[in-house]
Amino acid sequence: MKKLFLLPMLFIALTINAQKIVTEKGNLSDLKGEKTFKLVYNYDNLSVGQYSTEQAYIDYKKSEYAKKDPAKAESWYEGWKSAREKYYQPKFEEQINKYNKKVTTVLPSNLDAKYTLMVKVAYIEPGFNVGVMKKPAYANFEYIFFETANPSNIVVKLSQKNVPGSQYGGFDFDASARISESFAKGAKMLSALMGKQLK
Repeated sequence: MKKLFLLPMLFIALTINAQKIVTEKGNLSDLKGEKTFKLVYNYDNLSVGQYSTEQAYIDYKKSEYAKKDPAKAESWYEGWKSAREKYYQPKFEEQINKYNKKVTTVLPSNLDAKYTLMVKVAYIEPGFNVGVMKKPAYANFEYIFFETANPSNIVVKLSQKNVPGSQYGGFDFDASARISESFAKGAKMLSALMGKQLK
């Protein structure tokens, strides 16, 4: 019985540990006092699920939909691409500014900010929800702070792996709903860290 109890606890511990934000270069405290950051996103070299490239994943999904209805293949593709600006990025911006707005703001419109935060999306596991069975989405992020006027001057680089995404209540049948929650979770944790170190 003890072993059966320990297994779920071990899984929870591993999941929490995997979400931790790891400092790769510099320290957020080096940016202490900055009130605004420009925000950009980068999806270069993104891998999805078991596919090493996003294009390979897209090709697979389109071919599967095309077997049933070619129109659905194109509709799925348009939805996959538009989800970034329609769901993922607004969710990230909402959450990162909600939790540390007293310290700083992080927005694409902060064009005059001395430093830019690049959210590099390295990996996405879309997960699934078919009612009786479900798997949450997961995402790996890199958070790169660089001088806006000199992008090669990277001041801080952070990484975060296996950030889960799943909606409360289990109504996340669409992949974009699950993935957007990964962006929200990542933003919340980054916001909390920034709130502590940028005061």
